[in-house]
Amino acid sequence: MTEVEILKKQTMSAYEWTNKLIASVPSDKWEIIPEALGSNLSWQIGHHIISIYFHSIMTTVGHLPELLEKLDLRLYTKLCGYGTFAQEMKGAWTPDALTSDLQRMQDTSLEVINSLSESDLWQPVEPTKVPHPVAKTKFEAIDWNIKHTMWHCGQMATIKRLVDKPYDYGLQKRV
Repeated sequence: MTEVEILKKQTMSAYEWTNKLIASVPSDKWEIIPEALGSNLSWQIGHHIISIYFHSIMTTVGHLPELLEKLDLRLYTKLCGYGTFAQEMKGAWTPDALTSDLQRMQDTSLEVINSLSESDLWQPVEPTKVPHPVAKTKFEAIDWNIKHTMWHCGQMATIKRLVDKPYDYGLQKRV
């Protein structure tokens, strides 16, 4: 496998986990904010949308105007960016809109990764107003997107446990 293929496979796996966790929470529980966490599933999804854009699209190929025409990333950033609070974005999007926007972002991210050559991966990240907090190369930016996505899967699994029930990973119960 090439490095691009490995990054694509790992990204797909992270997105599959994200989507499985989201689908397992009834939509009427997405805006419940557990007291201990201060976050909810809606905010987590909105945060995923902007973080996928930043870590795997904007820093690897730059802004994609055709995507910006379809999604209001400024509003997502205002309500779901770093330093924001779930309470502030309650009711801003329906569950259908959030899942549709997330799917569009995930699909575009995978298309971008697939479009890169092996040598592209080792080029510096594209310049952005806010420097990437971790990555110097495009490989590192995509790698961070995978890690960041799985980090938030852990948060979503915790939210699910608190507002619904634990996620069923299919593990056999001890007798």
